[in-house]
Amino acid sequence: MDNNVKAILDKRIKKTMENLRANNMQPYYVETVKDVAGKVAELLKEGDTVAVGGSMSLFEAGIIDLLRSGKYTFLDRYEEGLSKEQIHQIFRKSFLADVYISSSNAITENGELYNVDGYSNRVAAICYGPESVIIVVGINKIVGNLDEAIKRVKTMAAPANATRLNCTSYCTEKGECMGLTSGNSSMTNGCRGQNRICCNYVVSAYQNQKDRIKVIIVGEELGY
Repeated sequence: MDNNVKAILDKRIKKTMENLRANNMQPYYVETVKDVAGKVAELLKEGDTVAVGGSMSLFEAGIIDLLRSGKYTFLDRYEEGLSKEQIHQIFRKSFLADVYISSSNAITENGELYNVDGYSNRVAAICYGPESVIIVVGINKIVGNLDEAIKRVKTMAAPANATRLNCTSYCTEKGECMGLTSGNSSMTNGCRGQNRICCNYVVSAYQNQKDRIKVIIVGEELGY
């Protein structure tokens, strides 16, 4: 990375971490993707029951492999051969996990997490249930404010995830949310198809439970 670009990104990361701390979330920083799994391991105890949200970032950073190491009781939603009902049972059990690990669709420099879900098991667990929540985000997900976070989801996170999930929807066909072209670009505006993956919108701001949410910012791009 160009040193001048890195200097600017470092300033944005510092501001974001300061505001996460002010919002009672505990921030951490790792330089590269290969450093993520080690940092997550530091935040876990052997034997912890751990659940995860749907996230390409966790696969790319080696978190799923870490959790399958045998050191933890992993509620593995990705285990081969699971039925739809078994996956939903894991979603429900996840609320009782010691630790919940996920990424975030966007993180603002004001120290806010912005997440949009279809089934909403992920946003629900981030809000309540597990004793500890670990969020892993690449620098590509840092935005200036909530307006930019909303735009990021509509132009990148939602279309990419809908494509990954083989959903037939407007955003997979056009590469952006219908809400951007309908004349009403509000947070919740979009298609009304059965395959819509944007159903519930959650902003995590100031937290009453100090340091329940830990945020690992990675100095490289990671996930969608």
